[in-house]
Amino acid sequence: MADSAVPGVGPAQRALDAVQRYPHEAIALARQVLAGPTDPGARSTAERAIGLALRELNDLPGALRHLRRAVRAADGPRTRALARMSLGYVLANAGRTTAALRAVTLALPELTGADAGRARMQRGVVLHYRGRFDEAVRDYDVAVEIAQREGDLLLEARARNNRGLLNAHRGSGREPDDDLHRAAVAFGRLGLDLAAADARWNSGIAAGQRGDVAGALRCFATVDAEYRRLAVPRPALLLDRFELLLSVPLIDEAVEVAATAVTELRRRGMASDLAEALLARARAALLTGDLATATEAAAAARTRFRRQGRRTWATFARHVELRAGYARGDRSPALLAAMVRTADQLDATGWPGPALTTRIEAARLATALGRTGRAAELLAVAATSRRRGTAPRRAQGWYALALHRRLDGDLSGATRALRRGLAVLDGHRASLGATELRAHSGAYGHELAAEGLDIAVRRGAPTRVLAWAERWRANALRMRAVSPPQDPALAAALAELRMVSAALEDALLTGHPAQPLRRRQARLEQRIRELARGTPGDPAGPAGGLPAPPRVPVLADALGTAILLELVAHGPRLRAVLVRDGRASLHDLGPLAEAVRVARLHRFGLRRLVTTGDSADARAGVAHAAAALDGQLFGPVRPLLGDRPLVIAPIGALHAVPWSGLPTCAGRPVTVTPSATAWLRAAGRAVPVGPPVLVAGPRLPAARTEVGQLGGVLSGSRSFTGADATADAVTGALNGAGLAHIAAHGRFRADNPLFSTLELADGPLTAYELERLTSPPGCVVLSACDAGRSGVRPGDEVMGFSAVLLALGTRSLIAAVLPVPADLTTTLMVELHRRMGAGAGPAVALAGAQQAFGAAGGRDTGAGHATAAAFVCFGAG
Repeated sequence: MADSAVPGVGPAQRALDAVQRYPHEAIALARQVLAGPTDPGARSTAERAIGLALRELNDLPGALRHLRRAVRAADGPRTRALARMSLGYVLANAGRTTAALRAVTLALPELTGADAGRARMQRGVVLHYRGRFDEAVRDYDVAVEIAQREGDLLLEARARNNRGLLNAHRGSGREPDDDLHRAAVAFGRLGLDLAAADARWNSGIAAGQRGDVAGALRCFATVDAEYRRLAVPRPALLLDRFELLLSVPLIDEAVEVAATAVTELRRRGMASDLAEALLARARAALLTGDLATATEAAAAARTRFRRQGRRTWATFARHVELRAGYARGDRSPALLAAMVRTADQLDATGWPGPALTTRIEAARLATALGRTGRAAELLAVAATSRRRGTAPRRAQGWYALALHRRLDGDLSGATRALRRGLAVLDGHRASLGATELRAHSGAYGHELAAEGLDIAVRRGAPTRVLAWAERWRANALRMRAVSPPQDPALAAALAELRMVSAALEDALLTGHPAQPLRRRQARLEQRIRELARGTPGDPAGPAGGLPAPPRVPVLADALGTAILLELVAHGPRLRAVLVRDGRASLHDLGPLAEAVRVARLHRFGLRRLVTTGDSADARAGVAHAAAALDGQLFGPVRPLLGDRPLVIAPIGALHAVPWSGLPTCAGRPVTVTPSATAWLRAAGRAVPVGPPVLVAGPRLPAARTEVGQLGGVLSGSRSFTGADATADAVTGALNGAGLAHIAAHGRFRADNPLFSTLELADGPLTAYELERLTSPPGCVVLSACDAGRSGVRPGDEVMGFSAVLLALGTRSLIAAVLPVPADLTTTLMVELHRRMGAGAGPAVALAGAQQAFGAAGGRDTGAGHATAAAFVCFGAG
């Protein structure tokens, strides 16, 4: 870090002062000093300026080389001590913390006044790296006191920045935000733009540590732009981004960021940060189930930490190794002893989160080994976390308490604890405004909901099973939707993405170079994700918690003669709760894995009929898979179904089943919903009275034909075709419409379903843009390939067009979960709207249209059968 050096050295001092303003300029100034005749003090200061500037530019080998020259060139004890102080700081960055501590300790006796304050601060940095946090804070405290006594604003700002960051990481009760804010303001007053940006970035870290994910994302996006303006790379900050992504958790992105960090930090020789990046890779691999990578990366990180004298971090790495061993199936007493020992060490060295996770898993292991007393002790300690920390950590504490009570045979007490834990997570989720973040945060409730569900199943209580299934399922749709703010930057980015995507499509069709457009598209998508993720949540939170799952009598009143079939994953088994005539029953539907396997075969077969052509073998394969899936899902409950309408709440892995392609559902009104709660909420919505809106996308002649025919069926409708079918025109017309029909090319994006698109005249319309509707249509029909598909996240959270529209308030959505041929689709869609126009509800109209389509010969071909089966009614039906 740049510090005041020997007075009167002129250009060398100016170079040192410029380090955190303009590191490139600092190097140039210092080299001018070194190029001419100069005294040893100025030479030492110039070398020191170059070394510290190279540190800012992440060239640690170069920084160390110049700082050693600064020590050798020094002509007096003070100058040498200042050089050693800076050398110690960079040695700590390079992972050589023992040498760093020795260098700074040697410098301390030679320094007085503000210089001594700087040395104490630098020693605090080294102690921080070594995990000696309490000692580091004491040194930072002394540095702040000296700075205030000496009137040294720069020293005070640096010490406050470091202290605030450390306290943020530790979750300390002290005020990291005050330190960081005051540091940023002071750096700004001093004209140190880079240092001010670093302090503001640290404020983002502090926001993430206290659970304000949206605030942290907004902060990181703003400071990222500042780093780009200053043209200063900050690869180590990838680790902060990783922590934030993992806290949501956006695991796939976290894996990518960890891999990038390892590559970048290894290339730049940043040994200390590289060890942390290897640990990040191990943690991400553990969450994705890649246990070999988790073990290997954690072991490599632990070796590096030990060499660097960072025993605290080595313990953290050991924690990941042990968890990977447990996940592999190790159930040995030796593993239990190691986990307990590591949890204690983590607690003692300031890692309460990993300690909590390790204790819970150690308790499970102890239970498996028959050591229930030891398990109870571990869970009792873990349960104390329910009163403090971030929402996920408090929820884990409640989970530990539930396990403890279940060990004691107190099932009612366990259930209460599980509910308390899920209520904590409800508040956390409400604080997230972005649909994507709310969906991904469902991962945190998995253990609690699964435990509650297991208790209910073992009790044989169908109403309780239904309540627990609903308590965790599709919770994002149970919350009040948060409309993104009218952010001009987000609107501009979406418009630019539409333009670039259209240009990319043209380039691909004409054979022109597409790589530059792909890169630009990727940058824009990242920008849109960042802006959307920064949407503030509901500031009031869910007052009194989210509404309780609907009771069976309430569901029965709304269902009428219809039957609700809610599918539930219970360990390796698939179960169903069936609600009929006010009574609930619980059914075992067999192996979950088998249902998922056959469902995939069924989808594959139908897709093949559309995309690769009809054949007797293909039809036979589809029929066989349909019969097998139908037998497993409906065989055990068929006597209860009769010919009544069905409302199906599938598990996430079965959400894209083409239900009318199954014998039990063919010709029967079927409504598919993410959850019974979502269905009940949609069923209670009023339908807007605005005129129908009909839209035809480009490069699809059948779409114009379809919209033309529908115009004759739907009186008073507004049609948008050709150049008139732009994104702005269509979204404007959708607001307040009673019915909307969009016929266009559709594309589903599995990597981020909110970037799924419907192609319009000026480019693709994304699900992100539909989120900006203020009054969505009452019923939407998407006559487009795959438009009804959803990405599924933990907690059976669905993401895509259906989730966005249902969350905003659309009552019903009819869309395809497969590719569909345009010519056959038109016939089916006209019949659907004719029936809805005659007064039939969407699900009844769709079933009738599918049946009439088959009677007229549409299902005589494999493609015809697949087309009819592809369309599903979502929402309320």
